[in-house]
Amino acid sequence: MDEQMKELEGKIGKVPKIFAELKDLEPEVYEKVMGLDQLVWADGALSKQTKKVIAIAIAAALRDRHAVRAQMAGAKHLGVKKEEIEEGLRVAFLLAGMPAYVYGKAALEEMMGK
Repeated sequence: MDEQMKELEGKIGKVPKIFAELKDLEPEVYEKVMGLDQLVWADGALSKQTKKVIAIAIAAALRDRHAVRAQMAGAKHLGVKKEEIEEGLRVAFLLAGMPAYVYGKAALEEMMGK
């Protein structure tokens, strides 16, 4: 695993198989995707931790099982508190409805406990 993949794994928990395949099949696209990833997740006006909470809320709203778990793993790695994720899920609830909240809350309890 190259350095970029290790860094990505640290951010999101588990690297999706598509990234490894993309590196071999479309190296130029891979480099651009990895560059965008670095740009998006870098600390700026928002911290990496805040961006993780946003990503979890979006993934929960979309009910994307892989993304919710991957982003929560990355959030845990960055020291994001359970309470911060719960607040993000309440925002998802307000904007995307009860299914988003329930979906995210179930994943949160599974990964970080009650």
